Amino acid sequence: MIADRCRELAALITRHTSGKADGLHPTEIDQLDFARESSVATSLHGVVEPMLVIVVQGKKAALLGEETYYYGAAQYLVISIDLPISGFIVEATAEQPYLAFKLNLDPLQLYDITAAEPNMRVNNKETSVRGFFVSTAEVSLLDCALRLTRLLDTPRDIRILAPMIVREIHYRLLIGEQSEAVRQIATSGSNMHRIASVLTRIKTDFTEPLRVEDLARQARMSPSSFHHHFKQVTSMSPLNYQKQLRLLEARRLMMVEKSTAANAADLVGYESPSQFSREYVRMFGAPPIKDIDRLLSTGQVN
Repeated sequence: MIADRCRELAALITRHTSGKADGLHPTEIDQLDFARESSVATSLHGVVEPMLVIVVQGKKAALLGEETYYYGAAQYLVISIDLPISGFIVEATAEQPYLAFKLNLDPLQLYDITAAEPNMRVNNKETSVRGFFVSTAEVSLLDCALRLTRLLDTPRDIRILAPMIVREIHYRLLIGEQSEAVRQIATSGSNMHRIASVLTRIKTDFTEPLRVEDLARQARMSPSSFHHHFKQVTSMSPLNYQKQLRLLEARRLMMVEKSTAANAADLVGYESPSQFSREYVRMFGAPPIKDIDRLLSTGQVN
């Protein structure tokens, strides 16, 4: 049953992305995009906001901190907080491209559902779980994805029916195999919820020097406890989280706004150009100028 639904969803995504270039393709449904990649060389780096990704064909790897996750057909990925992630296509061809259903998740909708259903609330707010997980898709979740995708063939139904199906998808995640991780972000006062608020602050002020004591105070934790829970949720330290945000923004400045490496390094908060170059190579595999030249020559957008 699961394989049949994946094939049906793959056929729909293929039809809606046929003749288009590789990449992420928006749809008439605001929160819904389709991913299509026909090359294993494709790599993507960026800060990813809460989302659900259901893979229906091909295979992909995602790097979070020092951890690597692999997910393929009939599996789904949920990211429940903002995380800097590197993604790599590991199984795809022109004839059998990597295909995925991507839905942006709404933490407020998760909160609304848990508030209406007391049995869904987290019993232990003090636990910390990773804000990123991979699971096998259930038939009920795939059915929701199919019904939402089919609405693209009847545009007049989207405004009324799409919000209902999107809400059902949020509900399915809240009662699914990884319900604890999803419920944590929807529970006010949970450790994940407090860490998420700190991530928002780091994203806003990522060019400023990082003071862990101030962040711990915001999260209402001791510095040692904050560091532990931050790493549990994000798989990295606060300093490494900020470093990745800086490097991603510097790459964007060079790629999109044509900044020099020295200027980009200064704009994102680096005082030492040599340190910037070393950390850039460590993250992207090449010095800034070579990396940007490669991206421009291949037409790749990250």
